[in-house]
Amino acid sequence: EAGINYFDTAALYGDGESERNLGRVLAKLKPDVVVGTKVRVAAEDMSRIGAAIGEALDASLKRMGRDSVDLFQLHNPIETSGRAGSIKVEAVLDEVVPAFEKLKRAGKIRFAGITATGESGALRRVVDAQAFDTAQVMYNMLNPSAGGPMPPNAPGQDYGRLLEHTKKARMGVIGIRALAGGALSGSEARHELAMQVVEPIGSGRDFRSDVERARRFEMLIREGFANSLTEAAMRFTISHDGMTTMIIGYSTLDHLEQAIAAAEKGPLPRAALERVAALGAQR
Repeated sequence: EAGINYFDTAALYGDGESERNLGRVLAKLKPDVVVGTKVRVAAEDMSRIGAAIGEALDASLKRMGRDSVDLFQLHNPIETSGRAGSIKVEAVLDEVVPAFEKLKRAGKIRFAGITATGESGALRRVVDAQAFDTAQVMYNMLNPSAGGPMPPNAPGQDYGRLLEHTKKARMGVIGIRALAGGALSGSEARHELAMQVVEPIGSGRDFRSDVERARRFEMLIREGFANSLTEAAMRFTISHDGMTTMIIGYSTLDHLEQAIAAAEKGPLPRAALERVAALGAQR
């Protein structure tokens, strides 16, 4: 009814319960939607990546009660070092890509994607290979470096204008962490069901520092560009022309309604975006 037609999940979310719940709802309502899920290759499976990916997809499809899924995405961070939990660029291109192509030929997935976390240089190498259809990219007011220059002296990871690379590769882009893990709500309070300890997304130090930096953007409310900080944050993310869609996590119906209202207002005006850049550059 609200026009939402993409649903994002992963095997890791709730130890598979997210996939099961989504599958039950979709089976009952039978809406015309796009469904995406993810696979994280475990450390013990790095010697059998192709087989592990196929097994993971079969398990996800079983939990969702589906024969196929629209979008299947690599969930591991991508790096050059291959530290614990991550996957090396070479393994992505030489093993993950062929495994995903095999699943496409089998009719089990339509599109293949990555979650663009990890080392910035490694991510650009994978994107530039033009082997994937989509990328989930972090882009928010605290860290807009995927879409433009990193603010001077700003903390956090510099994603090196990754959105320019995804655009050149003709990839669909799914915006993630628009609220910077909740920091761009301007509050340190956490919902009882939410992750209580949050890694910093914008500061590189701690969540409290992220919230403190986020509060500088409350000026957008006082200047009439938005009714709330969360509205400004969501509209900022969809303002970039390289963004295809955006996913938002929510724990209440009110949160969902706020997200819908923000999306309906559309991108922020140029004057607001210039204000965001100026505020973000402050030390």
